[in-house]
Amino acid sequence: MSVRKIINDPVYGFINIADDLVFDIIRHPYYQRLRRIHQMALAHLVYPGAVHTRLHHSLGAYHLMGNALNILKSKGVNITEEEELGAKAAILLHDIGHGPFSHALESVLVKDSHHEEISLLLMQKLNKEFHGALDKAIEIFTGRTDKHFLHQLVSSQLDVDRMDYLIRDSFFTGVSEGVIGYDRILNMLIVHKNELMVEEKGIQSIEKFLVSRRFMYWQVYLHKTVLCAEKMLVKALQRAAEIGAKAPSDVLNTFLHHKGEIQVKNQLEEFCQLDDTDITFAVKQWAHHKDKILATLCRGLLNRNLLKVRYHSTSITGKMLDEKKQLACDYLQISKEEADYLVFSGEVKSTTYNPGNEHINILFKDGTVKDISEVDHPLIHQSLLGAVKKFYICYLNMNFHPEAIH
Repeated sequence: MSVRKIINDPVYGFINIADDLVFDIIRHPYYQRLRRIHQMALAHLVYPGAVHTRLHHSLGAYHLMGNALNILKSKGVNITEEEELGAKAAILLHDIGHGPFSHALESVLVKDSHHEEISLLLMQKLNKEFHGALDKAIEIFTGRTDKHFLHQLVSSQLDVDRMDYLIRDSFFTGVSEGVIGYDRILNMLIVHKNELMVEEKGIQSIEKFLVSRRFMYWQVYLHKTVLCAEKMLVKALQRAAEIGAKAPSDVLNTFLHHKGEIQVKNQLEEFCQLDDTDITFAVKQWAHHKDKILATLCRGLLNRNLLKVRYHSTSITGKMLDEKKQLACDYLQISKEEADYLVFSGEVKSTTYNPGNEHINILFKDGTVKDISEVDHPLIHQSLLGAVKKFYICYLNMNFHPEAIH
């Protein structure tokens, strides 16, 4: 008899688990690790409620996937039990390859390996353990399925992953601009010529979905203080690696001080032992390190005494950077090379909708299909196409508490 469990989710209410395979995935240590990885990295330093985890998000995406599949089946779309279970398993595992603090440290601990690549490696490893039960899930996750719309539900510009993180992140941050009518969007989904599309009467809901993404990126995900905190964490790990500072976690040391490039496929077990706890404990320890730069960064993160950060519409000039670096050198009595860790600049950009990638297609009553950007709606044309780019500078806050400096 199949297992039956319910999970009480703060966003959707009860989430039903009625498949043995799904239950086996959820209770596996690889999946349980997601409890210890923040969904929004350091966003809780700005939005205190943003402490939900990757496990919360993946369960929510699983719930939306189940709803989407039921709606499509009710509209006559042929989806077998194997395909339904495969799609649910694929979305449940889509984020299993995330490392500590999610995207913030993706390029620091494991270079040249995107989290989706690691997710696939872990799915393949689990598939061996589950004697091939994830074959269909892997087909759907990688897009090798004959039914392309199933892959689109997992990964596209209108997938259930995006739907859940907008709803959930809005809920936990309290930012109402991220609220979307996910029920209506799901009910407007339809399959036409093997492609996932939206019925004509769902156009306004898709517009709201895209507008919400735009707001959430600049108000939450790329909020200047969140950006600064995450860059400080990156700088702290880079400084620790440069000076050979040892972390209290052996597995973190493996990735931080590895000679040469790490091949993740050969270090999967070690990778699955890494989570936010390793990083947080290291930051606490390094806050008392003899290295002034490392200690300043780590104490700043612990006490939310962050670097100053400013967004600009044009690139940061060398003159501005040099002036800020000189101030840091004089204030902390450090070299210009060391000041690079406390004064730096860069750019960020967000593309709300790019019709050059996977399309959001609208199916009209007369059978015609149009990309959402081709629909005669001024909002889409004027506001949501193309990338928005901003330039930032982070620099030393001269009001750092004295104890942050040796």
